[in-house]
Amino acid sequence: MSTNEDALPSSDPSANATPALATDSNPAGPTATPDQPPPATVAANTTAPSTPAASAPADASETTPSQNVTINLINLMVKRNLITREDADGLIREAQQEADVARAQAAATQAKAERALTAQQAQPAPAPAAAPAPAADDEVRVAYVPDVVKKQITDQVTQNVMEQTREEHLADTIAANAVPDWVKRFHVSGDIRVRYEGDDYPSGNAVGSGFINFNAINTSSNGLTVNPALLPNSLPQYDVDQDRDRFRLRARIGAEMDLGNGFTSGMRIATGSDDSPVTENQTLGGTTGGGQGGNFGKYEIWLDRAFIRYELGAQPNKDLTFTIGRFDNPFFHTSMIWADDLAFDGAAVRGKYEVAPGVTPFLTGGAFPVFNTDLNFSTDQSAKFSSEDKYLFAVQGGTTWEIDKDFTLKGAGAYYDFENIQGKVSDPIPIASASAVGDTDDSRPAFAQNGNTYIALRNFTDPNPADVQNQYFGLATPFDVVAATARLDYSHFDPFHMSLTGEFIKNVAFDRNNIVNGGPANFSGPQNNTTNPSDPNSFNGGDMGYMVRLDLGKVDLAQLWDWNVQLSYRYVQSDATVDGFTDADFGATLVGTNLKGYTIGGNLALSPRVWAGLRVMSADSIAGPTYKNDLLQFDINAKF
Repeated sequence: MSTNEDALPSSDPSANATPALATDSNPAGPTATPDQPPPATVAANTTAPSTPAASAPADASETTPSQNVTINLINLMVKRNLITREDADGLIREAQQEADVARAQAAATQAKAERALTAQQAQPAPAPAAAPAPAADDEVRVAYVPDVVKKQITDQVTQNVMEQTREEHLADTIAANAVPDWVKRFHVSGDIRVRYEGDDYPSGNAVGSGFINFNAINTSSNGLTVNPALLPNSLPQYDVDQDRDRFRLRARIGAEMDLGNGFTSGMRIATGSDDSPVTENQTLGGTTGGGQGGNFGKYEIWLDRAFIRYELGAQPNKDLTFTIGRFDNPFFHTSMIWADDLAFDGAAVRGKYEVAPGVTPFLTGGAFPVFNTDLNFSTDQSAKFSSEDKYLFAVQGGTTWEIDKDFTLKGAGAYYDFENIQGKVSDPIPIASASAVGDTDDSRPAFAQNGNTYIALRNFTDPNPADVQNQYFGLATPFDVVAATARLDYSHFDPFHMSLTGEFIKNVAFDRNNIVNGGPANFSGPQNNTTNPSDPNSFNGGDMGYMVRLDLGKVDLAQLWDWNVQLSYRYVQSDATVDGFTDADFGATLVGTNLKGYTIGGNLALSPRVWAGLRVMSADSIAGPTYKNDLLQFDINAKF
């Protein structure tokens, strides 16, 4: 709404005139004519008298227009919270006082004008001044604002702004000082995933052929009873024909602490049905892992991460990091060789340095204890055995190359040397019994999934092979794995990305002849991955694997309806890598190696921190008895 008095209607024809006020440069004002009202009358109309209509109302939000432009301007500033009501009232009083002074000056000027009027009457009258154009609705036309009012308005606005700034700064200072320093260095994060999983076994699986659960045997207190004459049905078996529906939960929470001077420490705890290294899934209602869960029972929490890190550089193209403890996988990889949730125990060093624009080589290496023999091994006899400690020594080198603004290529080669991970046949044990102990019992895997080839470890010399034996099983081959991994990313439509990832692995320590001839004399040869369990030479396992994966969509699901999809295919022979550390989902019951098949999946953001995911996996066995599985997973994920 305009506050210009020229735009207000009036019954007085003279109200539409716009005479100028008397000024120091023109004390007499305009020249008077017979057709115009006296100048004093005009001057008096430019400033409203001090009347109730000109005074400011108590509530600025209900201010009514005044005939005085200055008052209207001040009221407008109050309405927009630029000055307070109290300050506005003071400014209005001063404006009215100046208006009274102006009227007195106008009266004096009128006397002078009347004396000059007689001399000017004989002269032709000038053309009447044109009426000003009507003001626009959003225009404020100010005819006269006294200098003292201008200065006071400026000072008041400046003071208000300064006071507000000081108050905000003081509040920030108080808030900053109220938070302890260690809290500001403490960064908490976590996530929760609820999953429906359907395990479907198509017809045609080789039921009764012996899908032996070697992990169940090796994690028992003294091996399971084995009758060689009744193999394989005397051993625990995997389910390969009964469909299952499961609801699973994964919850994790952790924190990192900035210790200053390049040092960081971190911890994370997570759920889990057991101490599996490859997954934190807890089956709701499940009773595995020492009887936890079921009938709304509570679930266990495990230490999932605990580390200390020292970092130099900390720049995208220049960085050197040392980490010890239990931490995230430091290597560039796919889930074919290392599960996504797997943590590494030990020490690692990572470094990268940009040697040319867009070309950044990197190098990662480390030493990781896989298994450490019990200090009192064997625990049930006075004579102790030598240790069979297992280690992983690994090194990976590669380069990230920004080919141009759209294409980025990352490639690396790795060598994973697993020390003492293969099983070893024990010294002769004369009597097969529950109390028997082998000096190589600790060479069996402390954790395994499925797919690797096994041999028996305890060398019983009882001449009757039909006698019941308490047996353990170990990996039939050593593992020295070489891996080549690459990813090409296309970001022309960023944040929409397209990337293609590939990985090839080969176990260069694989020796088919040693596998066929491994094991004790009365329990010789490979115990799985054969076409005929009674014929060791029918072993048809292998030493290589590969995987390709295509990703489309947004890398980070940061907004509602962000999405991405994935399609992958893998082919992993029985002894290409250690099955205990691979993807914990592909293959369902028989997860690990000795599998081929595809995965299709996608994710959709439901909010910046919540998203839904759907995956379908189809897996077939490569060697040994026929096995097929179709797996469906639907997830709701939340992170903070």
